Amino acid sequence: MTTTTTADRYPTRTAGESAPITRAEPALWNGAASGPLDAATASSYDAKGFLTVDGLLTPDEVEVFRAEVDRLRTDPAVRADERTVVEKQSDDVRSIFEVHRISDLVGRLAADPRLLDRARQILGSDVYVHQSRVNFMPGFTGKGFYWHSDFETWHAEDGMPLMRAVSASIALTDNYPFNGGLMLMPGAHRTFVPCAGATPDDHYRESLKEQEIGVPSRAHLTALAAAHGIEQFTGPAGSALMFDSNSMHGSGSNITPFARSNIFLVFNSVENALVEPFAASRPRPDFVASRDFTPLG
Repeated sequence: MTTTTTADRYPTRTAGESAPITRAEPALWNGAASGPLDAATASSYDAKGFLTVDGLLTPDEVEVFRAEVDRLRTDPAVRADERTVVEKQSDDVRSIFEVHRISDLVGRLAADPRLLDRARQILGSDVYVHQSRVNFMPGFTGKGFYWHSDFETWHAEDGMPLMRAVSASIALTDNYPFNGGLMLMPGAHRTFVPCAGATPDDHYRESLKEQEIGVPSRAHLTALAAAHGIEQFTGPAGSALMFDSNSMHGSGSNITPFARSNIFLVFNSVENALVEPFAASRPRPDFVASRDFTPLG
């Protein structure tokens, strides 16, 4: 089943700065009554826009996945693939996209009930993988991600109609407060911040390295931070963060010796399938935003 909603509820990439828009749809959909999340966790997710899962992967599983992503990172064929993004300055591998198709191991993780059942419960429907990638933040040189809402880009450039997607970031290394861990503004997922500036053709080629269009103004970020504060995802390898598609989040650079890496999986409701982009001339490639809406499981 796919959505019939094609009206643009969230205009963005405007000529000038626009006022924030109150979210129209829920963060926790009507399937939330059943699933692995207890009532308190589900309520907290609804209020904050994110939740953490301690020990999603066992220590042995962490070692297996860490070896797998290291294999991918050092494979010349993978590096030469257009799905691999390198850092602007250091030329280190920054991300490998569509990793659930490149790696059978990660593909099985995407369909693992420990993730899949939580995603289905939050979104109230069957889900498919909208996007997957491995992110690397090496010690000393790892660059951060500026504040943004993923949904703003997915809406503008991919044609995702509504905020009915959830991301899972599974840590393969320890996340400390000082090595570039992800920061989020709890509760800011209820506000959509339009961004100024037209979308250039093939914008993804630059934005996957460093996003400059599709980021909120400093004034809007200041107001959101004053209203909601900032929390940071920290924890040992094997822990996971699940967050709403409209969560305002970002990370600083890593100048410590302690590298970070994570597997990133985006689950979108099959009832929220992509349409034509709302603020771009054509959709991004399938390896960035899948148009295969086949339900997982």
